[in-house]
Amino acid sequence: MAKPSLRAFTNNFRTYDAPFGEKLWLSWANTWKKVRTHSGCCGNHGQPGC
Repeated sequence: MAKPSLRAFTNNFRTYDAPFGEKLWLSWANTWKKVRTHSGCCGNHGQPGC
């Protein structure tokens, strides 16, 4: 299981090309998916929160 990284989270959030509101939504949704599945990755590589 991959361990989540604050650096990867920040980099994905900063470089993802989308409006701020969409970034917040994706961040929340992807983080929630990781919590539900007890995983270190949501499977949406490059998106905020993954």
